[in-house]
Amino acid sequence: MKRLLITLSVSFVITCATAQVTLSSEGSFVLSSPSQQAVVAYDSSEPALLGKVAGLFADDVQRVSGYRPETADISKGKVSLRGKDREAVIVATTESPVIKELCRKGRLHVDGLAGTWERYHIELVDHPLRGISRAIVVVGSDRRGAAYGLLSISRAMGVHPWYFWMDVPVKQRKEIRLAVSTFTSKSPSVKYRGIFINDEDWGLFPWVRDTFEPARRNFGPKTYAKVCELLLRLNANYLCPAMHNCSMAFYRVNENKLVADSFGIVMGTSHCEPLFLNTATEWNKKYGPWNYETNKQGIDSVLRARVMETAPYEGVYTLALRGLHDVAMAGSNDLNERRDVMQQALKAQRSILTDVLKKKPEEIPQAFTPYKEVLDVYDRGLKLPDDVTIIWPDDNYGYMKRLSSPEEQKRSGRSGVYYHASYLGRPHDYTWMNTTSPTLMYEELRKAYDNTADRIWLLNAGDIKLCEPAVDFFLAMAYDIDSFNFQRAADYRAAWTSEMLNGKYAKELKELFREFYDLAFQRKPEAMGFGSQWTNDTHGREINADTEFSLTNYREAERRIARYQALAALAERIYHALPEIERACFFENVLYPVKGCELMNCSKLFAQRNRWYALQGRAATADYARMALQCHDSLNIITRQYDELLGGKWRHVVALRQEGAAAYYEKPEVRTAQLEPKATLGISVENEDVLRGKSGWHELPCFNKYVRRTAYIDLYNKSLSALSWNAAASASWIRLSATKGTLSKEQRVEVDIDWTKVPTGDRVTGTIDIHSNGGSEKVLVSVFNPASPTLEEIGHAFVETNGYLSIPATAFTGKKDKQDFPISIVPNLGAEGQSVQLGTPMSPLQFTSRRDAPYVEYNFYCFSQGPVDVYTYVLPTFTPCKDRGYAGHERTNIETHYGVMIDAGTRILEGSSSSFEYAQNWYDSVLRNCRINKLTLNVARPGWHKLRVIAGDGGIILQKVVLDFGGLQRSYMGPQPTQAGSTR
Repeated sequence: MKRLLITLSVSFVITCATAQVTLSSEGSFVLSSPSQQAVVAYDSSEPALLGKVAGLFADDVQRVSGYRPETADISKGKVSLRGKDREAVIVATTESPVIKELCRKGRLHVDGLAGTWERYHIELVDHPLRGISRAIVVVGSDRRGAAYGLLSISRAMGVHPWYFWMDVPVKQRKEIRLAVSTFTSKSPSVKYRGIFINDEDWGLFPWVRDTFEPARRNFGPKTYAKVCELLLRLNANYLCPAMHNCSMAFYRVNENKLVADSFGIVMGTSHCEPLFLNTATEWNKKYGPWNYETNKQGIDSVLRARVMETAPYEGVYTLALRGLHDVAMAGSNDLNERRDVMQQALKAQRSILTDVLKKKPEEIPQAFTPYKEVLDVYDRGLKLPDDVTIIWPDDNYGYMKRLSSPEEQKRSGRSGVYYHASYLGRPHDYTWMNTTSPTLMYEELRKAYDNTADRIWLLNAGDIKLCEPAVDFFLAMAYDIDSFNFQRAADYRAAWTSEMLNGKYAKELKELFREFYDLAFQRKPEAMGFGSQWTNDTHGREINADTEFSLTNYREAERRIARYQALAALAERIYHALPEIERACFFENVLYPVKGCELMNCSKLFAQRNRWYALQGRAATADYARMALQCHDSLNIITRQYDELLGGKWRHVVALRQEGAAAYYEKPEVRTAQLEPKATLGISVENEDVLRGKSGWHELPCFNKYVRRTAYIDLYNKSLSALSWNAAASASWIRLSATKGTLSKEQRVEVDIDWTKVPTGDRVTGTIDIHSNGGSEKVLVSVFNPASPTLEEIGHAFVETNGYLSIPATAFTGKKDKQDFPISIVPNLGAEGQSVQLGTPMSPLQFTSRRDAPYVEYNFYCFSQGPVDVYTYVLPTFTPCKDRGYAGHERTNIETHYGVMIDAGTRILEGSSSSFEYAQNWYDSVLRNCRINKLTLNVARPGWHKLRVIAGDGGIILQKVVLDFGGLQRSYMGPQPTQAGSTR
């Protein structure tokens, strides 16, 4: 047999535990073979979860070997088996009499385990019980700890937690041999870790209704059993169930809570569902209005009944007072009055809990989420009991908008996070495809954890499907956040996917997911329609528009298309090289997300080009209409392919068409051109985005000696009759990629400069004359080729070209940091692929005007002087809290700060990464994951200069810097870096 070694600590495996059980052909413990089967034993006197997980483990052994081992009860201190003594896997808690006896005899060593939270110990023990010759003993500090320990062995032998939800294949083996090392886990980083199923109307609900639970036609115990099993296998413990109007409320089906408890899952509810009551579907008019001012008694009585119903089960109780289905509570709009009403409601809910559960309030897990308008009420002076956990929400787009202040960090209830991997709301939803950067998630969630958010982590996971990578990553961090850093976060999905493919394609997947997240970071696929939702009652829905990706400047749109097409081609190559058994998993995790994003982007950008061509009357207009519509149709086709995977297992789970306010999924608008009756030549040159009223001639961007890039001339036919053309340059130093041809529709001619022949000078000019039987055109050529400075003097510095200068943040030439204020590079995040973080979010505040302030510095060379607009691109992060515990002179606690200056002694202007939620600046910033600040500084004279970005608030993440001396062209993410020696 080929030697195989899979450990729980290699890069493919996500738990990051030290290796405790390995699958090896040389392992001494035989779990399963054609001639020998170990028994799976548990103590029936313990919680039911132990029997449940023993059964799951036995199923896993069968998935791998084809044989299902017996399960046996050790509550009597022995196992009765036919024949000779057998090997066994025993799962129990520290409370099991069997375990206590083994420890008393010195046969098992679990010191310090009892009474801790969700830990486990694994040890190989000889002759632990009568009837068992040797056993892998898995001991949990509690029921979930034991389950996590046993299921860690399942993963080691090749049963992936996502075997059902992502169809990860299980490799078959005739023999399962294990090598066992004694190991004790630590407690999870976050106490309660789980997901919220949300916005399920268009995906998970129709799948449940029509495919998975057709008899019930709604969410029921069969669905929740699969959800709870997944959570348990991911070392999670917390679930907030689906709650939209379409869904059957969790507690309307009595078996649901029994199923959740059998898997050891702690139930909760979302921020708008008090004390386990689904107000969206369970509030009945017979109880009176859902208005606490007018119907306090009615509301409290219904909440009391629900607590009585759920009292026997483990749960985290949400304290809340919001309107029905995630809106503000009916009543006064006066904040003081709202605060007072909410204060009454929370006090009553606390009383209900203590009265019904007969416990002290601090012994009852409770959570309060200041989401949307509730945050304003909380800030108005709402008194929250110290033991209640504050769950801080992100801004729905991945940026934590508030964390605990220094005073709030002292609370015994500490805090948590409510984070979105899917969202339906302003400025635009993203419920189809999860594309949130794992590096961004790590940065924001690590910041939250370091600010005492270690009690509850809840991920809005949408339909679960298409959010699987975010779910896994989020819960892995919640379980062991210290095992992560920026690099592991950036590479996580590639390693996770490679694990599913038995370690294959690790390098290719790293490249693939780097591109995938880079492109989606700039603009999510759902927002490629560049419309807005819920902002105009005239239409009531999104109106798709041209994107802001430029068709002419910096080749921005075509570079985006080319990158997506190359990405999709790589995904398709891997898919077709895989064996059939691995293709469904790869389709779900890689091919559909990558291909779906490619087709959405190409459909929008091809249609935009079609409409621009129609304005110019190009013969190729219809070609781009066809290409745009083909991409749209292909997107629908691959979505139907997802439906039909594995005989229709996932039918209805993925939906392009979702709620009524969005229109990104619609067929793109395409136009026809009014063509000329006879052959007619037209041309368009690079950077020529204004077609009429600006210039009477065609002029290429100036060719720069230091940043040597080509420029293009697009020749196009304005009729259906072919035309012949030829081109001639006025000087031999002007090089053309083609000088003649026959043009039926369009042809691109690349223009380059022969730098060995071009004259020296600041204003070298030439022309390109184009003649055809359909007309003639002239294009002006300008070259900037000064004698000084020389190329050697410039080196690889960043240099002004065409009146602008662009520098990626990581290209700093110097930096000054401190021990408590490090400056570090963040991989796979930002407009240029990686960014720079100034300090950490926990670093002390710096004052930008002081000489000792940390900074990053960039050398650049320019040919201009006077005012220059400096654009800094930063991650749109918020201040960590409203009251940061200091009073600074001429500073504010509600905005972040960083400084920018050019050369020593000139003035420093300050920018901010933060904005008020729902302000237009916030809308724009979260959609491009970038706040762009414009500051006007001064350059004293042409030549060498230093630009500094000076630290203020710790944790600011800088993506790029652009200087505009008057030549910057319109684009979405700004020009490419202008480093000397770079070419295109």
